[in-house]
Amino acid sequence: MMIGNLKIEGFAGLAPMAGVADRAFRELCREYGAAYTVSEMISSKGVTMGDRKSKELMKLNDAERPAGVQIFGSDPEIMAKSIDAVLDVNPDFIDINMGCPAPKIAGNGGGASLMKNPETAQEIVKAVSSATVLPVTVKMRSGWDSDSINALDMAVRAENAGAKAVTVHGRTRQQMYAPPVNVDIIREVKERLSIPVIGNGDITDGQSAALMFENTNCDFLLVGRGALGRPWVFQQINAYMSEGRIIPEPPVSERMRVMVKHIKMICEYKGERVGIREARKHAAWYMKGIRGGAEFRRQAGMLESIEQLEEIAFKICLENN
Repeated sequence: MMIGNLKIEGFAGLAPMAGVADRAFRELCREYGAAYTVSEMISSKGVTMGDRKSKELMKLNDAERPAGVQIFGSDPEIMAKSIDAVLDVNPDFIDINMGCPAPKIAGNGGGASLMKNPETAQEIVKAVSSATVLPVTVKMRSGWDSDSINALDMAVRAENAGAKAVTVHGRTRQQMYAPPVNVDIIREVKERLSIPVIGNGDITDGQSAALMFENTNCDFLLVGRGALGRPWVFQQINAYMSEGRIIPEPPVSERMRVMVKHIKMICEYKGERVGIREARKHAAWYMKGIRGGAEFRRQAGMLESIEQLEEIAFKICLENN
């Protein structure tokens, strides 16, 4: 797939996820075959005001490339102005968030609320595209609610404004993440656009990836929640799509090894105090579906150190041997 002049090799990338897809997780997913990664969403307003946290969230390592920085906001001028700071981290592309359903974002005119303001959305894409030679992509939802499924109109506007690829999450903002994905709207967007269309939603393994490709004819996939506690999902997708081979879930011992490695990476980047606090949710995801999982997840929710994590991982391996 070509995003402008950027060549992407593979079938699926890691979707941007606030509070989850940090540098450690992005690197780990690349190790397992994610074709590209995208940063956590960055406030365009925060960037232009020199916010330290926004700057930290933008940092990219070579190990996670090709990688994009995702920005959000509701003001075309501020979105364009933020690009100067974004370029300091040398991203491979820039993604515009038009899909975040969180009240804090959508309630302030950004994220999914742009689905209700197609003219503003188009101006944002135009302004950002004019501010950089890098490829600009847009991630959107199917619409704001069931009465306004307008991803097709939004996607056409995005392409006309200079976007080089569009990702469609086949749910409305109203639906959040619960109901099945609307593959029809993704297919309709693909049929209309000449730029790549990326499918997103409910992709959890090689078979579900193949179904998304088959049902929508999309060019590529983004995996979000399907990678939580399962960075090997990209390995599964690549094996199935390229060879028709099904890679089963790894044994519990391997899951625990990856979990500890992942959390050590988080602590390396953020320090153990912050890292362990953030690690609690990741540990719970890695423990999903194992014997004694409820109790181990409870213990993970009170993690205070790497040593404690390793002790829990050891107990899990014994319990699930």
